[in-house]
Amino acid sequence: MTVSERTPFTATVLGLPRVGPRRELKRATESYWAGRIDAEQLHAIARDLRRTQLTELRAAGLDSIPVGTFSYYDQVLDTAVLLGALPERVAGIADPLDRYFAAARGTDTVEPLEMTKWFDTNYHYLVPEIGPETTFALHPDKLLAELSEAIELGVPARPVVIGPVTFLKLAKATGGAALDRLGELVPLYRELLRQLAAAGAAWVQIDEPVLVTDLTEDEIELVRSAYAELAEASEQPAILVATYFGTPGDALPALASTAVEGIALDFAAAPDLSAVVSLPSLADKLLVAGVVDGRNVWRTDLDRALTTLGTLLGSASSVAVSSSCSLLHVPYSLASETGLDERLRSWLAFGAEKVTEVRLLATALAQGTDAIAEELAAARAAAESRTTDPRLSDERVRARLGSLGPDATRRAPADERRALQAQRLELPALPTTTIGSYPQTSAIRLARAALRKGEIDQAEYVRRMRAEIADVVALQEKLGLDVLVHGEPERNDMVQYFAEQLDGFAATENGWVQSYGTRCVRPPILFGDVTRRAPMTVEWITYAQSLTDKPVKGMLTGPVTILAWSFVRDDQPLADSARQVALAIRDETVDLQAAGIRIIQVDEPALRELLPLRAADQPAYLDWSVGAFRLATSGVSDATQIHTHLCYSEFGEVIDAIAGLDADVTSIEAARSRMEVLDDLNAAGFSLGVGPGVYDIHSPRVPSVEEITTALRAALKAVPAERLWVNPDCGLKTRGPVEVEASLRNMVAAAKAVR
Repeated sequence: MTVSERTPFTATVLGLPRVGPRRELKRATESYWAGRIDAEQLHAIARDLRRTQLTELRAAGLDSIPVGTFSYYDQVLDTAVLLGALPERVAGIADPLDRYFAAARGTDTVEPLEMTKWFDTNYHYLVPEIGPETTFALHPDKLLAELSEAIELGVPARPVVIGPVTFLKLAKATGGAALDRLGELVPLYRELLRQLAAAGAAWVQIDEPVLVTDLTEDEIELVRSAYAELAEASEQPAILVATYFGTPGDALPALASTAVEGIALDFAAAPDLSAVVSLPSLADKLLVAGVVDGRNVWRTDLDRALTTLGTLLGSASSVAVSSSCSLLHVPYSLASETGLDERLRSWLAFGAEKVTEVRLLATALAQGTDAIAEELAAARAAAESRTTDPRLSDERVRARLGSLGPDATRRAPADERRALQAQRLELPALPTTTIGSYPQTSAIRLARAALRKGEIDQAEYVRRMRAEIADVVALQEKLGLDVLVHGEPERNDMVQYFAEQLDGFAATENGWVQSYGTRCVRPPILFGDVTRRAPMTVEWITYAQSLTDKPVKGMLTGPVTILAWSFVRDDQPLADSARQVALAIRDETVDLQAAGIRIIQVDEPALRELLPLRAADQPAYLDWSVGAFRLATSGVSDATQIHTHLCYSEFGEVIDAIAGLDADVTSIEAARSRMEVLDDLNAAGFSLGVGPGVYDIHSPRVPSVEEITTALRAALKAVPAERLWVNPDCGLKTRGPVEVEASLRNMVAAAKAVR
């Protein structure tokens, strides 16, 4: 079926946020988990959020609106439910909602699915498990219900589902490659399309972001064959295949050769138009042009976007304006941001503003630029003010970076450092520690809120935070941990805390985005050159160290992670920004060492996250990202032990880079993946200290001594005792105090038993 036989739309976005503009869904879901509300109340809150959002998008002028992107936890997990692919271990849980959450976060007796990063974003997805026992079956009730809900509201609804190729490529398979099962899924998707058509859908969006990664010729042929089959039926909606986060490369002509009616491309991440304008097979299709960046918060250059759209007009039967990807990755709206200075604010566009940009561009495409003359003038004025703002360039930091020589990223060989550190620290075999944060109790949150509202002054806030630190240090002493942390009560977030103390960054009041499940973050906005105004952590860490004779780790966030979890500037290479942030962190490590801190942890959980999706682009990234970390950590003496932490990514692709960081100790997520990362480390000849996580902190279950002992003995088969550390998977910020104490007590007991 060609576009001429369907009504093409003109303005849309590829997906929507779902936590609510004030994190309403987060609070409701956590209330359900705590037993404060029931499932009916949770569903009612979710329904109200969806309806409000759909109504607002219709009023904003979009003529095709995605539905089905709502999720209580994760859209990949939703797809596993849709396809009947939940693991057998949750099958005995009768209630569907509780079964869903058990797969997401586990229970006292059920392990959750693994969790890792969604392509090169900070969103985490649940990894499907596909084994020989997996029998796929269609369960479309959720998607059909949300479509019906939208149609009742008079919304031009376009159901969205993750495609079969992406689902299988992201899955963890046993007993063969997951993509071998594609033939079993295509009939289910055909049946899903039939049911969606019967329910009133004119278009269906099938998301295949995996097409922008490196695929083999055989895999591309599987894509072509699958979509040729999906598009051949007559009684079904028009199919829009959406790709994003890059260019589909050789997969594009294969996909375009099929009878799918539309293809969505990301022109924010991949602005080169040559492959598109030279592809004759797009001539009978709807091209959905992602010219409004769905991943960053800068205002769209409307003139440039219109030039792109004008070039594309002759390449397809019809062109629609869209966001480059789902708006899941940006905050809801600028409307609630009262603390940003007006000049900076004029440079920005959050979700609601991006919807407006989509509509404006679609209007200009249909009616000419005179129809949006006022808006074009405002956009041009904002762009001009940004290029001339003096905050964008600080010659002092640029000159300092230019003067650094190669020794700025070097320390002595690891063996020499290890000997000096062993003598200074006097730690037992299998030293126990935690990753950094301890539970953010209600008392901590209330104190932070009281400070913001002016109900307490800074001195009282410091007093309360010191009391929290003293409690955390006392708890660790009681439990018998070997290397302590201060618990980070003063930190709202491991990136925002530092960004608020660095020139060149701005923080938002309500710029929440979902990281995973109910975990939301407020990414800072990097808009100018970065400098450190004053020491950021020294006072807190030295206070904690004064309470104990055991070493307390200084806790810092690394330059790559600060950038990965911020909205970064788009007017200079990311590598340049990384070196500026690294210089600020380097100064902090030197100050911590001067204050007597013997161990400093510089976390880089996002190292794998920013890895480019195409292999050809990866070496350059790994070179500058490793260099930035080493710049940040090479200012201290060899007797100061440098730790780093990595979590929730597929680490096999960056093992050499992890070794290149040259951290004395690397703690790394390993519990959900059952220590698989250790095989990768050994294969790479990794010879530094390593702390594979011995239990999963993203699940509420308390691991037994026996479970942790088993994990440690497995780790000892891969890592000699003199290099093995014992720690949880990640920080404990999101867990409750009772379960944290129980889990750490068992961890210490297991370490003693294995010693």
